[in-house]
Amino acid sequence: MKDQFIKVAAATPCIRVADPAYNTEQIIELMRAAAHEKVKLLVLPELSLSGYTCGDLFLQESLLQGCLIGLKQIIQVSENMDMITLVGLPFSYNSRLYNVAAVVFQGELLGLIPKTKIPNYSEFYEARHFCPAPEELLLIDVPELGFDDDLRNMVWFGSKLLFSAANMPSFVLGAEICEDLWTVTPPSNGHVIRGATVIANLSASDETTGKDSYRRDLVRGQSARLICGYIYADAGEGESSTDLVFSGHNLIAENGTLLKESERFTNGLIVSELDLGRLVSERRRITTFPQSPLGQPQSTEEDYQIVSFHFDRVEDTPLTRYYHRTPFVPTAKHELDHRCNEILHIQAMGLKKRLEHTHCSHAVIGISGGLDSTLALLVTARAFDLLSLPRDGILCVTMPCFGTTDRTYRNACTLTEKLGATLREVPIHEAVELHFRHIGHDPENHDITYENSQARQRTLILMDLANEINGMVIGTGDMSELALGWATYNGDHMSMYGVNASVPKTLVRHLVQYFADTSEDKELRDVLNDILDTPVSPELLPPENGKIAQKTENIVGPYELHDFFLYYMMRFGYTPAKIFRLATYTFKEEYDDATIYKWLHTFYRRFFSQQFKRSCLPDGPKVGSVALSPRGDWRMPSDASAALWMEELEDIKPEK
Repeated sequence: MKDQFIKVAAATPCIRVADPAYNTEQIIELMRAAAHEKVKLLVLPELSLSGYTCGDLFLQESLLQGCLIGLKQIIQVSENMDMITLVGLPFSYNSRLYNVAAVVFQGELLGLIPKTKIPNYSEFYEARHFCPAPEELLLIDVPELGFDDDLRNMVWFGSKLLFSAANMPSFVLGAEICEDLWTVTPPSNGHVIRGATVIANLSASDETTGKDSYRRDLVRGQSARLICGYIYADAGEGESSTDLVFSGHNLIAENGTLLKESERFTNGLIVSELDLGRLVSERRRITTFPQSPLGQPQSTEEDYQIVSFHFDRVEDTPLTRYYHRTPFVPTAKHELDHRCNEILHIQAMGLKKRLEHTHCSHAVIGISGGLDSTLALLVTARAFDLLSLPRDGILCVTMPCFGTTDRTYRNACTLTEKLGATLREVPIHEAVELHFRHIGHDPENHDITYENSQARQRTLILMDLANEINGMVIGTGDMSELALGWATYNGDHMSMYGVNASVPKTLVRHLVQYFADTSEDKELRDVLNDILDTPVSPELLPPENGKIAQKTENIVGPYELHDFFLYYMMRFGYTPAKIFRLATYTFKEEYDDATIYKWLHTFYRRFFSQQFKRSCLPDGPKVGSVALSPRGDWRMPSDASAALWMEELEDIKPEK
């Protein structure tokens, strides 16, 4: 439960219809298996103590009493388990029969939640036996529990119940039962408005062709819409097959992401971890999320009862869920291709609007033979096509200097030619050397002045050429460079429109690769693939044996790590300790803890110290959920202190 992770499980027991004693044994076996896995929340299917398909046997007193006896045994077994268990059973109260979820924790029955929406159509005719949940919340006496202390036999009964962990405030549990989710206004809608972060669904959903896809989409969609964790436990083998078959299709979802899914037609247990911190952060970020404080009803009709409990152990939850190494990049090929095309179009449409607005028919790009300028040129070419402008109005300027290699120079020229743009070469050696003499700088001193003088000279040339042809300088810098401040202030930092400003470096590579893969021109594919194979470098230092000497990732660190850090810091506001934990878990096969820590320390140091470069960014289109524009997504003082974050980094520093 450290870092607001909580281990949860959905389980389908092997049951016998109308045999509560046998079913109780199977449920207890699953409870023990879940407890062994350090699960804190276990959800079992609808009516799992009796079986869902009992039919008119639900009206038999023997069955109802047998289920209560089984429930009492489950309560007793739970006494030494630090785990909430939700189990389904038929329950009779005040001469009415209800389909309920019993919430059990450490030898106590915390509540009984009746099903709200009772189906009455062909295969599910529950209305023959069960009543919908009463409107009001009741505190009822269940003497059949047989506790010596009469107060322990008093139980909250109603649909508007939430269960809140006193020592883990981000864990607030609500429950609904099967059909509840499939209706227009599921009870879970109200639960999250009242503060629930996790929804349990005890279900018995029969299997028909194609229903699994709809069920999966329904659970994922509800978890996304409510920004919650959603645990769906389905009835499976053991139910009567007289008219229906049940598959035990269990699902665990979090804010639209499916974390775990059982194989259908097999009973058993699935386990994953919910990141409650992520859910709380997302709700906090979205100020339109309709949430009322716990214990403060919006109206008399919407009054909820909050049942408080206390976990014995707040432990370091072992992680088993999957985290993308590149969170900005989809893993599925079809999704990646769709995303790449979408992003390229967003970038091009942004530039198209700017060119139209300024009545500009020319663009100027500093072309280096590297990834960023390649992407900027590809986007500009697409924007010109959308405007029906000839591509020769794109002026690509190559400006070789001390660090330029034959490979990048050749690729820059070939790429320009293949895209039909206009190429102009402006060597800057003499201009930079003259500048060194003017400021008294020794050209043998390859310091930051040596490097930045070249970058600013290039920007000066691009701006002047844009004036000369009434064009617009297109920025090439990407979001990862902006996060690290890896740009020369008023050099490559500046442009008239930055098409790559919200594209992280890990995604730049895939966008260029997508263009290469979809091009019918073999020569264009070849040059793009060679650019992709070229080390990332600003090429500001002289080559060594004709090859690039200055490799960016050797200096500031691997971009796959920095993009990972950036995503979780900005998207969810995670602490350095939590990001470090996720990174060491995700990249354990590639980097040791000391290496990850080194670059995480670099990331925070540079991110805070370089905000002044982001505060005056040129315009550029937002393409994803994370961006650094000072006019929209990221508003941060340029002189904000990093002390709090650096202190936490010191606290988690790995031992040598």
